Formats: sequence, C-alpha cells, structure tokens
Amino acid sequence: MTAPTLTAERADLLETLAAHRNFLRVTVQGLATEQATRRTTASELTLAGIVKHVAATEASWADFVVRGTAALEQSPEEWGEQWALRPGETLESVLEHYDDVAARTDELVRTVDLDTAHPLPEAPWFTPGAVRSARRVFLHVVAETAQHAGHADILRESLDGQKTMG
Repeated sequence: MTAPTLTAERADLLETLAAHRNFLRVTVQGLATEQATRRTTASELTLAGIVKHVAATEASWADFVVRGTAALEQSPEEWGEQWALRPGETLESVLEHYDDVAARTDELVRTVDLDTAHPLPEAPWFTPGAVRSARRVFLHVVAETAQHAGHADILRESLDGQKTMG
C-alpha cells in the first residue's frame, strides 16, 4: 500500500502544527532549566511544565488516533505529573521528547485516514457519546498548542521581559 498523497489539507495541518510548535519553542529559547522551571505568575505554571504538558497532550491524542478511547484514559496523578519536571528531566530533554512526539504526529497526519474516528471516553468535558475523527484530533492539537504557547509567552515576559512576538 502506498502512502496517501500529501493533499492541501494535510499540508495545511502540518504547516499549522509546525507554526504553533515553533511559537512555543521560541518562547523557551535561550533559557536554562532553572529559569524554565521558575514560577513567574500567581499560577503553578512554568515554561518547562507547559512544554512537557503540550508534548504529553499531543502524544495522547496521536495515540487516540491509532488506538482509540483507551489512549486518553489517565489518572488525575498522571495528568498532574505532566506539568512539572521529574528528577533528571531538563528543559532540553523535554524539548527532545517534544520533537519525537511531533515527528510521530506529523507522520500520522501524512498517512492516516483523516475520517477515522473513535468514541471519546466518558468525562465531564466531553459530550456523552461524542466521537472524534483524526482530522478533528489534529485540529484540537493545533488549538491546544496555540493556547499554551500564549500562556508560555506571558510566563516568559514575566520572567525576563522577552516576548515571542512583538
């Protein structure tokens, strides 16, 4: 079986994912792990924690495209661990992991049937009985990445005045 042709839709998804991932990466550019793990606002968010969470979220949604509902099931503790670096993790290691996740997602964007769909797990934030197509999942990953890149931009500006754009 040959890989699907890179349609305009797939190219647009890939380009948009790359653009928003880049905004997030630029936001943490030039930082040491100590800076990237510093809280700069009243929230618990840190720059490294945001990158780690975005990578984990993208990985779980990409897994959902392949495996279905079970890929999104996690405990509150597992979700909470996405937001902070564990001993031995660095900003650099989190960014390397994010690159690996992005490469896997990009390959799925290039190859999966975008109409493939799975039911969402039961959760208060999902409509009961809702189903998501691969296409919708990739659009959701774009939205998640863009939203968190904006959060990261605020944290970075609070850290040292640096802005991603402007």
